[in-house]
Amino acid sequence: MKIYEKLLLENKAWAGEKVKVDPEYFSRLADIQKPDFLWIGCSDSRVPANEITNTQPGEIFVHRNIANLVVHTDVNLLSVLDYAVTHLKVKHVIVCGHYGCGGVKASMTNHDYNQVLNMWLRNIKDVNRLHRDELNAITDEQQKFDRLVELNVQEQVIHLAKTSIIQRAWKNEQRPHLHGWVYGLKDGLIKPVFEMSANTNIDSLYEYDDL
Repeated sequence: MKIYEKLLLENKAWAGEKVKVDPEYFSRLADIQKPDFLWIGCSDSRVPANEITNTQPGEIFVHRNIANLVVHTDVNLLSVLDYAVTHLKVKHVIVCGHYGCGGVKASMTNHDYNQVLNMWLRNIKDVNRLHRDELNAITDEQQKFDRLVELNVQEQVIHLAKTSIIQRAWKNEQRPHLHGWVYGLKDGLIKPVFEMSANTNIDSLYEYDDL
């Protein structure tokens, strides 16, 4: 058996078990999608949003990329954000990073990862630069790594607040609440590290005055 064929067999077994327990399970899922949450997480295979929050399909709208970045030129991310906030009317947007993130670790080096990854990781290097004094004061390398993971999540939440998508929803509907979380691979627990409620003040340079 080829390795991918095992995935197909497991899918059949999973679907059969769901129908056995609840015959209407897939009918309900196919009918409507009304999640309260948008999850922006890392692509790392060890951090599946539904499993670590013990939620069911349909409860969380998910976008994942390397190191859970919110990049203002990323049309993929912005399309997901716009659809979730404007059309699905989510009440919460969560940026969830994780300790031990390979993308954050790579950004701490001066290694050349070739053009595309260099470009992506530079966004995390910018976070490092913004918080250089705090990070340089940490002598333990593991603690510095963990803190950069947290600061990266914080900055991505702030990036969300800089978008017209979020600002428009804040102005007109006083939602969504923005959350920055970090998941621990070693204990399975999520640590909240940052949040912004609707209409939180941000640097006026990034505020739109004609929404």
